Amino acid sequence: MAWPPSSRAQLGGMLLAFFGWVSSCVTTIVPFWKNLNMDLNVLEVWNMGLWHACVIQEEGATECKAYDSLLALPIVFRLARILMIAANGLGFLAFFLSLWGMNCLKTSDKNTELKRQLGVAGGILFCLSGIVTLVPVSWVAYNTVQEFWDETVPEIVPRWEFGDALFLGWFAGFFLLVGGLLFICSTCRQETQEPSHVLPTYPRREAPNQPRLPDRHQYTATKNADLVI
Repeated sequence: MAWPPSSRAQLGGMLLAFFGWVSSCVTTIVPFWKNLNMDLNVLEVWNMGLWHACVIQEEGATECKAYDSLLALPIVFRLARILMIAANGLGFLAFFLSLWGMNCLKTSDKNTELKRQLGVAGGILFCLSGIVTLVPVSWVAYNTVQEFWDETVPEIVPRWEFGDALFLGWFAGFFLLVGGLLFICSTCRQETQEPSHVLPTYPRREAPNQPRLPDRHQYTATKNADLVI
């Protein structure tokens, strides 16, 4: 059975938003928000994330250590933690609301309007999750640029640069926004009732009884008829 265009667009938006939500969760966990290459020691690369810092050596060994105190972190990282957790929570809630609002989930006619409302709510939460994801990622990137071009810091001091998690976070926010908008549009365009493909039936009209005409060529044989020569 072929799906209508609105159902296929809805499924595409769902997949985009789900991919963005998974990428947002990965961005929150990985310690690659900022990296530092030290000219004095080229054998080590420092990476900084929301939860811990890691040192990657040239041999491939990685050592990570969690932050000792939350208050010792810069304010941008403290707020980034809160916003990323909120974005992941909104995406998780949007995923389950969107499942109930999908066209492929058959419900009774009485629940059609409720299913549409749940689908629109799920798409809106996906968009909010994308916006909340883009805010801390862009803020950390802006803060990194400001520190990199700070003229008060001597040039000999190593500078922090963009980590891979920032680019992954931008893609995650973009996919969440596009998937959420596509899901909302496809949900609003769906019909409240699917058109029936069964042909309508009409009551059969019987023709009125017409009087039967006598058969002119009817021949009745007489009994004991004499043969006349």
